[in-house]
Amino acid sequence: MLRVALADLRAGAVETNDEIPAGDPRFAAADVEVIAPISVRGRASRAGEGQYYWRVTFETRLRAECRRCLSPVEVPMVESVGVVLSTDPHASESEGFYLLPPRAQDVDLTEPLREEFLLALPHFVECRPDCKGLCPSCGANLNEGPCGCGRASDSRWDALRALADHDSPES
Repeated sequence: MLRVALADLRAGAVETNDEIPAGDPRFAAADVEVIAPISVRGRASRAGEGQYYWRVTFETRLRAECRRCLSPVEVPMVESVGVVLSTDPHASESEGFYLLPPRAQDVDLTEPLREEFLLALPHFVECRPDCKGLCPSCGANLNEGPCGCGRASDSRWDALRALADHDSPES
């Protein structure tokens, strides 16, 4: 349940556990696909006059493209964040603060969760640490073997190659 009555929070801490379906459009991102339900476990409590603290952990599985070879990759995502919900309009300018309407009776935690989820998405995903990527000439996946396109050497490096050849022990 991601909607909490403020009267309940004034009485004590409230557990917030829910599961958001994988296809929920509010949690969609341009280059990452959510492929498993988002498990949400949290605890909201009062943090002063007009302020409430929500500590939440969310967990799911994502599908994205490897940044080197563009292969699809599934990655787990587990993130734990803390946010402050406040009726003070000046507090909303700070990171991790979310504004509550002054006369609110309850709070919907979906929007803070959505924002924190999108901020936590991985920027760069790799299929493996030693991914060789794509050939810059022909675009072949170098993880599957050499491309054999016979890339032309860059003539700007010829002088350096000549020095290396001259200093090699074989000469």
